[in-house]
Amino acid sequence: MTETMAHGLEITDAARAELLRHIEAADVSDLNEGEKLRLRVEIKVGGCAGFQYLPFILTPELREDDLIKDFSGVEVVVDSMTAPYISGATFDFVDTFQKRAFEIDNPNSQGSCACGSSFS
Repeated sequence: MTETMAHGLEITDAARAELLRHIEAADVSDLNEGEKLRLRVEIKVGGCAGFQYLPFILTPELREDDLIKDFSGVEVVVDSMTAPYISGATFDFVDTFQKRAFEIDNPNSQGSCACGSSFS
């Protein structure tokens, strides 16, 4: 990777705090020196509405076309194909009585399927 470019995804303070908690609790004994865990947000073509978010993962992997943005110690990585579809979106962590999960509020999404697992 010759140049680091940023993407347009934002994260909330709640998401940042929860991501830090997961990063600090992770077993990083198999990482090489200098490697660190980053959140990867990625979509793929699929699902009944057109696009699906891949599972959110913490990974040290960086790809040639990745765009990186640092949120006070939490790096979020997005590939160049995903970036235009999530520019202006917000990555959040919801902790309520009904659920405890990471979510994306994406203003670029025009709709979703009935089960909510894909968007257009």
